Amino acid sequence: MKGLVLSGGKGTRLYPITFNRAKQLVPVANKPVLFRVIEAIRDAGITEIGIVIGDTGDEIRQAVGNGRRWDVNITYIRQEAPLGLAHAVKISQDFLGDERFVMFLGDNVIQGGISGLIQQFANSDWNSQIVLTEVEEPQHYGVAELDENRRIVRLIEKPRIPPSNLALVGIYMFDHHIFEAVNSIQPSWRGELEITDALQWLIDHGYQVYPYIHRGWWIDTGKPIDMLEANNRVLAELTHKVEGYVDRDSKIDHLVTVERGAEIINSVIRGPAIIGEDCRIVNSYVGPFTSIYHHTIIEDSEIEHSIVLDHSRIIGIPSRIEDSIIGRDVEITYSPIKPKAYKMTLGDHSRVGLL
Repeated sequence: MKGLVLSGGKGTRLYPITFNRAKQLVPVANKPVLFRVIEAIRDAGITEIGIVIGDTGDEIRQAVGNGRRWDVNITYIRQEAPLGLAHAVKISQDFLGDERFVMFLGDNVIQGGISGLIQQFANSDWNSQIVLTEVEEPQHYGVAELDENRRIVRLIEKPRIPPSNLALVGIYMFDHHIFEAVNSIQPSWRGELEITDALQWLIDHGYQVYPYIHRGWWIDTGKPIDMLEANNRVLAELTHKVEGYVDRDSKIDHLVTVERGAEIINSVIRGPAIIGEDCRIVNSYVGPFTSIYHHTIIEDSEIEHSIVLDHSRIIGIPSRIEDSIIGRDVEITYSPIKPKAYKMTLGDHSRVGLL
């Protein structure tokens, strides 16, 4: 089998964090979401991976490279415009050939990996298998309707009145018949070739499309609140370790990771939390469910339930920062005028003086 990862979206729902950054490269627990997707596919035994890229393709190429660090081979496939998931499959036919493949959205985080799912599909004669999970607001997703035998009979993209609460989570398995489908369907009202329409075409033409109901957690990291929730989930499952320096006046618990080159000075770190490479935490408190990415400085400040990206500085903030995503090269310093409550999502290269 081969793998196909879709990484062409602009991530407008994550602005300003993704205004000039690929959303798939925003880190969850100090690892870009796209890296987690590549690792999940590799761990399922797949080494040939195509990545569909768009406007942020140069950044993704630079970050991922040829795949050598994961022992996989990466092929980049340029999508000139965001014309839909089925269009991404269509333009990838030369890479995929007649092989079965798994398609994975590059901004999704899923519990437990996909090894069992891949093995199940590889050992079957099914033409397609799709991963579904129960969601609270199915009208925002592609939704599947199943019959009494748990077979898929209908798929609808973002229905006003959902026929079920089973949403497509962005992981699909296909054989070569999918190319018949994507070459037969027409663009939707959004002007896109919808993957739900392609799957429905397979069903209507007698091909075998089976569901896989995922019982663990799954998060589409498309919005700031989702990114924070994904960070929470992954941090809670990490095997934590201390590779940096923690002085005798600091306190950290067993759910804290301190990466190489990081220094913790006279500070309290409560996990689950991760402090990235070459960070410096001085006279500060870092609370649970917080990820501090590489080369960041926090001094005389408190922060929890937040994500801070690389090369940022948080200095002398008298009130706790929480529920926040702070971009790259951000500087937050104290201005002596009140009030004292802060909640923020800051883009890269921001400069904020707090009142």
